[in-house]
This record gives sequence, C-alpha cells and structure tokens, in this order.
Amino acid sequence: MSGEARGIGRSARAAATGPGRERDLVFQSLKAAFAALVAWTGASLVLDSTLALMAPWVAIVLVQSTVYRSLAHAGQQTAAILVGTLLATLVMRTLDDRMAAMAVVLPVTLLLGNWPRLGTQGIYGATAGLFTLASPEVTLAGAGERAGAALAGAAVGVCVNAFVRPPKYLRSTREAVRGVACEAEEILLAIADGVDDTWDGERAHRWYARARRLPSLVRGVRSALEWSQESRRFHPVRAHRDRIGRLETVSAEVLVTLDKVADHVIDLGRLVVQTHEERRDRAVPDSGVTGPYAEMLRQVATALGAYRRMVVEGAGGSGGEAAEARRELTEAVHAAEATYRRLRTELPQRMSDDPETTALFGSWLLIAHRLTTHLRERTLPQEDCEEASAEASTEEAEASTEESEVEGYERGRGSARPRS
Repeated sequence: MSGEARGIGRSARAAATGPGRERDLVFQSLKAAFAALVAWTGASLVLDSTLALMAPWVAIVLVQSTVYRSLAHAGQQTAAILVGTLLATLVMRTLDDRMAAMAVVLPVTLLLGNWPRLGTQGIYGATAGLFTLASPEVTLAGAGERAGAALAGAAVGVCVNAFVRPPKYLRSTREAVRGVACEAEEILLAIADGVDDTWDGERAHRWYARARRLPSLVRGVRSALEWSQESRRFHPVRAHRDRIGRLETVSAEVLVTLDKVADHVIDLGRLVVQTHEERRDRAVPDSGVTGPYAEMLRQVATALGAYRRMVVEGAGGSGGEAAEARRELTEAVHAAEATYRRLRTELPQRMSDDPETTALFGSWLLIAHRLTTHLRERTLPQEDCEEASAEASTEEAEASTEESEVEGYERGRGSARPRS
C-alpha cells in the first residue's frame, strides 16, 4: 500500500509540475466528467431520471483517446445499444415476465457482442438490454426515448473530445523515443566503465538483462507512433494534422533505427556475458586493449545521445536545436569511426600472442561499429545513404574475414570463442 501511495504521489506531482502523460490523463478525466454533466443536464430537461441516465453513461465512455476513436466507437456503441434496447423491449412485451425475458435477451445480446463489426463496444448491447428490463415500465415509447438519450450522450461525448483540448500524442512519442535512446546510451556507458575498470560477472548479467528489455521499449515507441497517426484522423485542429503529417516519414526512420540499436546492444550484452564466462580464470587484458575499446563505446553513446536530441528536438523543439544536435551527431560518429579504424590496425599487433582475445575484442568492435554505421546514416542526405551503406558493408565484410581467419587459427588450437 505504501508503494502504491508513493506512486500516486509521484504521478500527482508530475501532473502539477509540467506537461506530460500524467497531466494529459488528468485533462482527459476532467473532460469525461464535463461531458457527463452536459449530457445529464440536457437529457434531464426532457426525460425522467431513469431514461436520462443513458446520456451521461454514453458520454463518459466516448471521451476516448483520439477523436477518430470517439467517432468509431460512437457508431459501434450506438448500434449495440439500439439492438439491445429494441430486443429487450420486444421480448418483454411478448413474454410479459422479466426473468424469462432476461433468460432470452442476455444470451442473444452477449453472443451478438462478439460480432467484429461492433469491436469492443458489443458488450453495451447486453447492458442496454438489462437497463431496459430493469425499468419500471417497458414500452416502445420508452425504448425510443432511451435510444434518443444514448444518441444525445454520444454526440456530447464526441463533441467534447473533439473541441475541448483535443487529444494529441506527439509529446508521448518523443518521450518514448527518449526512453529507448537514454536506456541504450546508459547501457553502453555502463559497459564502457566496466570494461575499463573490472570484469565483473554479476554486472555483465545486469547489463544484458537491461539490454533485453530494449525491444519492449521499442514496441512502446511503435505504439506511440500509431496513436499519433490515429490522432491525426478527424482532428479539428488543422495545424496539428499537418504537423503529424510532416513527421510521419521521420518517425518511421526513427523506429527502424531504434530497432537496430536495440538488436546490437543486446548482441553486445550477450557477448560481454559470454566473454566473462569464457575468461573467468584468465588474466584481465591490459588497459592498452580495454581502454581504446571503452573509449569507442563512449563515443558511440555520445552519438546516440546526439541522435536522441536531434529526433526529439526535430519533433518538438526549434530547428536550431535540432541542427546543433545533428552537428554533434556527425562529430561523434566521425570520432567513433576514427577510433574503430585505429583499433582494427592496433588490436592484432597488441595481442599477437593471444588470438582468442583478439577474436573476442574483434567481435565487440564489429558490433560497436555496426551501431555507429546506423547512426551515421542518419547524418547523411537521403541520396548519400546507399553509398554509406555500401561502404559499411565492405568494411564489415573485411572485418568478418579477419575474424574468420582468427577463428580458424583457434580451431587449430582446440579453442572456442563466442559468436556475435
């Protein structure tokens, strides 16, 4: 209970201190309450309280997460309510027994609620039937008034959702992108510090566990992008629709990049764990080997941080901030590539007497370079991307050839190494 109370307190402070998901939830809840009050006020002027209840009930439900969803659900819910109300009225007037009518109406309406055309709103057919059968009098006139109240509530819910602070999800998309990039950046920095400091198996497993959670964060980005694109449909604010339209292509590219970043960070975490298990009883490589590699990981993390700022500022900040982040990304990528070329040359020379360690760090180096390559493509104009990809493929093929040569040497010695 204390943990739940702390969580509620954190959410309340976040809603009070600035824009964010918590504040959006507060506004959406207030909108639903406002829609219910408006619907109840209007319906109670012409209907008795039992029938007027339908209007606020429907209005609350239809203050949905997007304007498009409100409209779609309004049609589905209204259809379900009309069917449930009409069926319950006809059956009750035929059987003239509430229990018998319920025994007939509920199975039919619950089965009808599974019809795909009604989506998630099919259950309202059964509840509308129950409301109808529970009323003091079941008449065709009452069914018509009940249906009218439902239609009025649907209209109020849709209008309030569309014109009173209409929902939008660009901010949640930026926050989702920020979350993935920050987590990957922190993992890279943690591995760099660990490689440069000490080979700790427990820490290696923690890094790998964190890396394996990245795909779920990427799925959160994909979900946020889908919400953003859906919020564009039927949105009453044209500037918002146009803004999402300009960002859709960029967002798709961002999602591809984050997918690749997550895959490579997972590969790196897995390889770190395997390396620790393989070298548990061996001496730690000297700083001449681990230091430059840790330096490259930090440079890749810096590039990822700049990429994160470029995407976030490009979606919600000023053009100058996004341009500065792109410049920082370009510089970080160039620095990481220079370190990669230096390590490719120096690593075999430094460890000529230990081909197994050379192969291990060669695999680490290749994964870090693939990360750099994907980030480099984001710094280039579209027409230069194919050239950059071809160049990267050539470099990786050369690196893979070197690894195969070392692996063949190891098989001759009867040793084995983890694969990336």
